[in-house]
Amino acid sequence: MNKPQPITPPVRASRLHGFLRSIVDLALILLIISAGKSALAEPYYVPSGSMEPTLQIGDELLATKYPYGYSTASLPLFINIPARARVLGALPRRGDVVVFRAPADLSQIWVKRVIGLPGDRIAVIHGRVWINGAPVGLTFDGTGEDENATGARRQVPQFTEALPGGRKHLIFQESTDGPMNNMPEITVPSGHLFVMGDNRDNSDDSRVPVGMGGVGLLPVADLVGRVNVLLGSWDLATASRPVWNWPSGLRWSRFFASVR
Repeated sequence: MNKPQPITPPVRASRLHGFLRSIVDLALILLIISAGKSALAEPYYVPSGSMEPTLQIGDELLATKYPYGYSTASLPLFINIPARARVLGALPRRGDVVVFRAPADLSQIWVKRVIGLPGDRIAVIHGRVWINGAPVGLTFDGTGEDENATGARRQVPQFTEALPGGRKHLIFQESTDGPMNNMPEITVPSGHLFVMGDNRDNSDDSRVPVGMGGVGLLPVADLVGRVNVLLGSWDLATASRPVWNWPSGLRWSRFFASVR
């Protein structure tokens, strides 16, 4: 009497199963790596001149996410959930360059400099920032090159601004009159920041209410991360030239340059 033989799966089906399992394992590994990277840092592109001369149009910056903790603002950009409390949260220092969800449109990432912390009294008088009743240090530092979105350039006055605590950075300041250069004193409420662009005549920041296209007083919960370094930079004006000239638009001096 013949014994029944065990049924074995075809070799082809076994190989297919192994291949599919490898694909799934690889996808999971890539997902874990991607999630880990996005939790630590993320690159962003600078499309406007509101932070000139510190950041230029065409810069690619790296925002580290862990210094200020995490909230729903830290999630991938396509997830637009109003932010509330932060986990492992910490306040920025005055002078930090930060990226955040734009309060008027959470699908957008903006970048500005922190000028005022919760409890600070902030005013702008004839273009000069006052913090807690005292003017910040402001020293003329020659001229700098202001660039607009079309690539047009012009020379503008440049100053070194010194915040309380001794941190210094460059700003562009042309005018000392007008609503952007004169703001009555306000007190930054708890859980908020006062942020400004370094290009003081071309920045919709905390001087401008959210309803008018600005930032208003920025909720700390909307912070994404801190900017410490540039990954690279490319001069957008080069795009109007023949494609073989595009590599000449690379600003090599800005590759891996620190941001302060």
